[in-house]
Amino acid sequence: MTFLSLLAALIFEQVRPLRYGNPVHRLFARYAMYLARQLDGGEYKHGVIAWLLAIGPPVVVALAVYLALCRISVPAAWLWNVAVLYLTMGFRQFSHHFTEIAEALREARVDAAREELGRWRGAAASELGGSEIARVAIEQALVAAHRHVFGTVAWFLAAGAPGAILYRLSAALAERWGARSDADSGAFGRFAARCFFWIDWLPARMSAAGFAIVGNFEDAVYCWRTQAASWASEAHGIILATGGGALGVRLGGTLSGPAGAQFRPELGVGDEADVDYMRSAVGLVWRALALWMFLVLIVSIAHALG
Repeated sequence: MTFLSLLAALIFEQVRPLRYGNPVHRLFARYAMYLARQLDGGEYKHGVIAWLLAIGPPVVVALAVYLALCRISVPAAWLWNVAVLYLTMGFRQFSHHFTEIAEALREARVDAAREELGRWRGAAASELGGSEIARVAIEQALVAAHRHVFGTVAWFLAAGAPGAILYRLSAALAERWGARSDADSGAFGRFAARCFFWIDWLPARMSAAGFAIVGNFEDAVYCWRTQAASWASEAHGIILATGGGALGVRLGGTLSGPAGAQFRPELGVGDEADVDYMRSAVGLVWRALALWMFLVLIVSIAHALG
């Protein structure tokens, strides 16, 4: 049932994509904002309580519904898994940004590519050149593929629908609360950031391993071992360094900006990023997904055969 749930959710998501700003995601975002307004007193314990109130009810409800449906009908429980995966997993929640950037670069519409990249990452990209745009787009795509697909799948395999919900909601709270750096709110978001660090610890390494296996394995492992630790986010460093090595493209590095150059560690090996490497990045992600699905299928068959 696990393999069929994943396959059905992926197919349905391709046929009827669920964009990031859908009503379900907006509802949780409003709920998270409400909890922050009500509970953020600038202390660590307030962040713990808010995180439990944000994550606990959806996870408990998902588990209760699944167990109840299992008693009533196995197909109904399967449909519940598919529905949860459809809401928490999928390429189409971010792939339209990547596709539009690639098309704009291919047609030499650099300004349009800058605007689309700025909308995607929520930061100005007006100073970036064509190679820098392609480089950042590949970085965004690799991290998004991990967050929206591989990380969610890993937790679904571990804990079913509740696991998928736990991962996606934890990622959302880490992004909303954990990114706060001001003195008043930093303590509130620290628990969300730390929880997601551990929740994402193994999935990030599983994603990186998948990229290495379906790409240039030797360069991927070399970059993972020698470059990943230099990135600000450990999980992102592992994914980007391994992805750059697997693709044979240089990621990270200095970016142009309105306030001056933004210096970042260099990741990956090989050539400068361009629109062709963007296409290669799509192929890498799909090959990694095919590998995951194959392994899940093999395990499912072995389990069914006893």
